[in-house]
Amino acid sequence: MKPRILIQLDPDAHASVFDAVVAADSEVDHLLQYSNVRPEDVEGLVHGTMFTRGPADLKNTAIFIGGNQVQAGEELLKQVRATFFGPMRVSVMLDANGANTTAAAAVLSAARHLELDAVQALVLGGTGPVGQRAARLLLGQGARVHLASRTRERAATACDAIASHVDAHDRLLPCQVDDDDSLHAALAGCQLVIAAGAAGVQLLPKQVRDACPTLRLAIDLNAVPPVGIEGIDVMDTARVDGDVTVYGAIGVGGTKMKIHKAALRKLFEDNQQILDAESIYAVGESMIAS
Repeated sequence: MKPRILIQLDPDAHASVFDAVVAADSEVDHLLQYSNVRPEDVEGLVHGTMFTRGPADLKNTAIFIGGNQVQAGEELLKQVRATFFGPMRVSVMLDANGANTTAAAAVLSAARHLELDAVQALVLGGTGPVGQRAARLLLGQGARVHLASRTRERAATACDAIASHVDAHDRLLPCQVDDDDSLHAALAGCQLVIAAGAAGVQLLPKQVRDACPTLRLAIDLNAVPPVGIEGIDVMDTARVDGDVTVYGAIGVGGTKMKIHKAALRKLFEDNQQILDAESIYAVGESMIAS
């Protein structure tokens, strides 16, 4: 069998060491890293990926798009897909800034405790890449989602972007959350809250969390003090705090890492995989079921 080669495309000045280590732990034989990749660079790199092996062997070559710039990563994925034709293609995975695997891990953690198609959820920091993907995945599982930002305009723009991926306008509500009163209103009736805001920013004080009688699960994805949800430790993994089960960033991180490795391995099953948010979530579901 041909060795498994992973081509890492990274828009940052230095290709991600994190992504390289995970690749090394995921049964990749050879890792080729390219940094400072721009959309105009993609065609030549992909041609080098496609034309060096026959169609029957292309399943042993794959592309991973990483780095810290999610929007840039999405543009690279678009260009990669545009370069494929006929059988000349390889599998590709997008996980810039860990947004897809982190969101998948958060929603899968929620699914362990709640029937998501019966849930109303609040996503704090919902306009960021992880927040948007968590909202997308929740909507895909049938949940109703309140998407929060400091301004309603930004929340509405994010909701429009999410609606281009999932048809759920009647289950997706933009919310302005800029003080405790608006936070109380956004959280009212919710069983689940996911905090996906910027590092070191507290989004949900404990007194507001404790005042929501319907809340059953709180997931914080920020590991940098102060954490996004007050009273949650980064190591919390299904800790019961009164009526609420809580997860911290590292508590979710174990699942995220397993999903990342499983998704990389799936790339080499055939040359047809396009792994983005929903397909990476499906990898996580299969991993848990097996």
